[in-house]
Amino acid sequence: MTSFVPENAVVWAEIPVTDMDRAKAFYGAVLDNMPADQNDGPNPVAVFVSKQQSAVAGHLYPGKPAASGSGNTIHLAAAAPLEDALKRVADNGGTVVSPVIDIPAGRFAYCLDPDGNSIGIFCA
Repeated sequence: MTSFVPENAVVWAEIPVTDMDRAKAFYGAVLDNMPADQNDGPNPVAVFVSKQQSAVAGHLYPGKPAASGSGNTIHLAAAAPLEDALKRVADNGGTVVSPVIDIPAGRFAYCLDPDGNSIGIFCA
């Protein structure tokens, strides 16, 4: 029996990276949306930009990624068309690891960033 039903089941995502500049360049190019530096907390982070400040989002932070392809998968919105975004993954040091998958909400493919973090690149 569910007693708590939040507006968003996921509230934030953190992606550990070994090189912030490389990660910001990768994600900025792939998503066509440059993460914004935010250094007002305990650690420097680069936040994924969204239309509303209260939107579910996430950030990159200096950390230790899980072994390549073994961590959680974060799905990120990219500028359409998806095929162009997947080309940008490969062109910027990442790896596309699945074919395009169609779901009712849109299309995505599983990828690895340059640190081996598992990501889904999604286009509505």
